[in-house]
Amino acid sequence: MRGEPSCPKCGGRVRAPGLFADSWQCEVHGTVYPLQPVVPPSVEALAVVVSRAQVPVWMPWPLPVGWLFTGVASAGDDRSGGRATVVACSGPGPLGGAGELLLVAEELGIGLGARFAGIPGPDPGARMSVDKPPPVKVLAAGRPTPLWHVEGTPDDRAVFAGEARGLWLWAIVWPEQTGLLMYDELVLGDLRDAGAELDLLPCGALSPRLIS
Repeated sequence: MRGEPSCPKCGGRVRAPGLFADSWQCEVHGTVYPLQPVVPPSVEALAVVVSRAQVPVWMPWPLPVGWLFTGVASAGDDRSGGRATVVACSGPGPLGGAGELLLVAEELGIGLGARFAGIPGPDPGARMSVDKPPPVKVLAAGRPTPLWHVEGTPDDRAVFAGEARGLWLWAIVWPEQTGLLMYDELVLGDLRDAGAELDLLPCGALSPRLIS
């Protein structure tokens, strides 16, 4: 588990603002919003991310039967607030076995979603065939939201991306066949709008996807 901020694009080390730069710096990617250390999933950890987030904190709401909240992380600092968030959930896949889902909300150019998708970033760009009808629609904060399949990702996962509330929304699912979950008109809630219901959220073990 990481104990210090890292680059959201590559996971590498970042330098804190100092005498020669007033922003966080990655040796490879230059100025970045730092990905904060990942901590074990808990209602308290989630509440900290939600309170700082400048972007949605998406989660299936309610969680599918048997699914658990398995981690959260955000990119940003005390000055900028959370400019990207990722929530992990896990549970039984539609075809059996265990499935995992990461939901990423981020501003343009952050690169966190592309990193978890396993593709060069920072954004999905031409890897989405937006000239064709979207294969998936979710209900994000009450709004029908189309998601397109992202091409060229590793074979072990299914990746979908689109726009919600003017920001990127990524859904990354392991294994690939668990992507069928996305075709059931998944309902997503922005946990910034949640309230006391968060206290009842079922938590599981930390997803290794968040710290890979």
